[in-house]
Amino acid sequence: MIAKEGFPFIVIPVVIGILFLVLSRNAYIGSCGWLFVLIGLFCAYFFRDPARIMPAGDNLIVSACDGVVMEAGEVSGEQVIRVFLSVFNVHIQRSPVAGTVESVEYRQGKFLPAMKPEAHIVNEQNVFTIQTPKGKIIVKQIAGILARRVVAWSKPGDTLEAGGKIGLIKFGSQVDIHMPITAKIKVKPGDKVTAGETVVGEF
Repeated sequence: MIAKEGFPFIVIPVVIGILFLVLSRNAYIGSCGWLFVLIGLFCAYFFRDPARIMPAGDNLIVSACDGVVMEAGEVSGEQVIRVFLSVFNVHIQRSPVAGTVESVEYRQGKFLPAMKPEAHIVNEQNVFTIQTPKGKIIVKQIAGILARRVVAWSKPGDTLEAGGKIGLIKFGSQVDIHMPITAKIKVKPGDKVTAGETVVGEF
């Protein structure tokens, strides 16, 4: 499957590329046509939406995104995991737990590279607060230098299944997962995680 937000990024360059290839007899313009087709194919790869299988367990907290863990540990009375997403990762975010969406807050901001320490504070982001019987889980979609749009699919009042899709970030970015201080972190910096499948914490 492909996320619906990706279709303009796929169809437009492919159509332009095909027109160049069909209508042009100039080798240079023909090469440009192939370039546009390749851009469209890469966007199809980028906006892919693969199926995921949730692990079994009532107390598990799964990753909200695909990527590589940058930080994992206690921050200001919470357990926080920060994950970097490259342009080659799936960019659809999923709920780490089953619960109810309490709020979705959009924050305008900058577009610093996601690897910068201050990116999670100053960059554009959506903040999802998910209420569960065991405590609140917060997921932050954070834009990066290439990601210029954070898209929320869930809204306040929605009931989520663990691993349910909540949003999308367009191109390279960062996702933070905030858990109660009593939660136990199951990953460390450098670990690769998969949305909806990798256990990152436990209540």
